[in-house]
Amino acid sequence: MNTSFFGELLQTISDRGRALLDRGRDRRGDASARSENLIELCEHLLSGRGEASGVALAREILGHYAELTIGPRIAFFEALAQRFGTDPARMDEAIAAWRAQPSDATAADVHAASEPRRQELFRRLNLAPGGTRALVRMREQLIDVLGKRAELAPVNDDFVHLFTSWFNRGFLVLRHIDWSTPAIILEKIIRYEAVHEIRDWDDLRRRIDPPDRRCYAFFHPALVDEPLIFVEVALERDIPGAIAPILASGRLEFVPLEKARVAVFYSISNCQRGLAGVSFGNFLIKQVVEEIRRELPKLTTFVTLSPVPNFARWLAREAANETSTVLNDSERAALTLMERPHWWTDPEIFTKLEDPLRRAAAFYYLRAKTPAGLPVDAVARFHLGNGARLERINWLGDTSDKAIAQGHGLMVNYLYELDDIEKNHEAYAEGRTVVASNTVQRMLRPSLELVPIAG
Repeated sequence: MNTSFFGELLQTISDRGRALLDRGRDRRGDASARSENLIELCEHLLSGRGEASGVALAREILGHYAELTIGPRIAFFEALAQRFGTDPARMDEAIAAWRAQPSDATAADVHAASEPRRQELFRRLNLAPGGTRALVRMREQLIDVLGKRAELAPVNDDFVHLFTSWFNRGFLVLRHIDWSTPAIILEKIIRYEAVHEIRDWDDLRRRIDPPDRRCYAFFHPALVDEPLIFVEVALERDIPGAIAPILASGRLEFVPLEKARVAVFYSISNCQRGLAGVSFGNFLIKQVVEEIRRELPKLTTFVTLSPVPNFARWLAREAANETSTVLNDSERAALTLMERPHWWTDPEIFTKLEDPLRRAAAFYYLRAKTPAGLPVDAVARFHLGNGARLERINWLGDTSDKAIAQGHGLMVNYLYELDDIEKNHEAYAEGRTVVASNTVQRMLRPSLELVPIAG
């Protein structure tokens, strides 16, 4: 039995259920004359129906939702927040029962009563054919308005809670993406690439077809042709410090597999905005390492070649802060050279910028913290949390317009030393320790204070 079989089965159940619903409506009068709106349909779905009619009603609700414009959609989210939360009366009753007779059973009743009604609604909507895909899309649209509607945060929290369970690692399938992968998936790899734009089909082929290139993606059975996250890998002899040779269009020589010693993770892209907050990347990297090691046991080094997307913005704030300890007067003066057009192409200019920018980057990674005490760089938080070590800061590793604007062209290598991953992870998880190589630590200007500053 495969996914398509179950999809067809759900469709059959839904069609039969729709017939039951239609007959029931005939007995209650003309459906077009009734005042039942989308929220009322949701109430009906929660009120308890047979399996077939429930699947059909879920399908109908999702169909109506898909037709909503922005205003009515926000009103729907507001109703989810206001009318489908925890039932106060049920909660009071469960708490009173537990206080009167504490036990595992009454504690379980409290737990069940505390669950917002939204969560059960989402579960029932998920029964519809294509329900999971529709709910992921619904949450994506919710994210679009969260910044201006803080009262909708509980709805978002319920989505994350359920998706974390539904997209558990045990349900995910790792697939090797190559030139024989169906075009519908390859098109989405092109569309979802978030780090280094894939310009066309030829560019994609250069990344997935040569023997020294790999691409892997996680899929979920409910989203059979939708990658959740994918990683692009280059097999190299040495640790690279720049992205251009990896992405070069005129590359004529490939690294023989028997001579490859380094696997470079140079792009990791999340594909579903509606699944933001559900972590797949740590599992993906670990499983890809296992897959590649089985194929190529001589590989000894696993590193990233990562962008520094927020460094330029952070450095601009430090340069504007006269009390900042990150930059001295001569370094502030040197940074004004970046106001010149295409400074990164002029050796006379960029040689004067290299040391100040490296030192500032070392501070950015080793000392700059958020108010919560975390590293300010999101990419660093991800890899350090997975047990990697900050290995190298690479000068002008990426000179694309995007990389210059966001990170002044810097790139970094995170090293996944297999014997140290657990130790590094614990150091970061328990003490927020940024595990870094001696090379990176020596970049820090000695006169800088040891006290971390806010990011």
